[in-house]
Amino acid sequence: MNNDIAVIFDMDGVICHTNPFHSLAFREFFSTRDLAPTDEEFAQHMFGKSNSYILSHFLKRPVTGDELLQMEAEKEGLFRKIYEPHIEPITGIVEFISDLNANGVKLGVATSAPYANLELILSKVNIRERLGSILASEDVKKHKPDPEVYLKSADNLGVAPERCLVFEDSFSGVSAALNAGMKVVGVLTSHSKEELPPCNLYIDNYTDLSYNKVIKMFNN
Repeated sequence: MNNDIAVIFDMDGVICHTNPFHSLAFREFFSTRDLAPTDEEFAQHMFGKSNSYILSHFLKRPVTGDELLQMEAEKEGLFRKIYEPHIEPITGIVEFISDLNANGVKLGVATSAPYANLELILSKVNIRERLGSILASEDVKKHKPDPEVYLKSADNLGVAPERCLVFEDSFSGVSAALNAGMKVVGVLTSHSKEELPPCNLYIDNYTDLSYNKVIKMFNN
């Protein structure tokens, strides 16, 4: 492994601001089961959590196996239907990715969402051909905060973990990147700085980011 660096993006809340639409999909899903979680409960028990955790928490019983797959398919189908007309990348990310790509940075996406959601977003946000690694929930056994998806991404890109920079917006996601031994930028779409583990940098969007800023983070 040479002096290459890699930048790896989570998807929800990092490439697109999807979380409000996940909330809407879960609201619809739960309302058919006579449940009405509050915004506070969603903030605490939904963003950055796996579907098995979310469903088990709100249904107050373990949801696993085939039942989990069926419920997950129902909820994610609702999400895609609700979100499709609204897909828009977070300000500046497409230009930032182009700048990184032009400077030879290896790029990846590592999401806890299913492939179908990733496919939907990549069909509207034109970055796919620049990505050297694309991983979704189907690709890992252990979900964030376990570092598996980030270590696998680094391996796919042929870059050592300490030469990787991750963009994340959730507590479990930032933790996964730190557990992988990577640098992290906290994207403040869903949470405040105080709600995330300590990151190397915090951003609201990508307008002030560039390849030069990324390189400085590795040279300090």
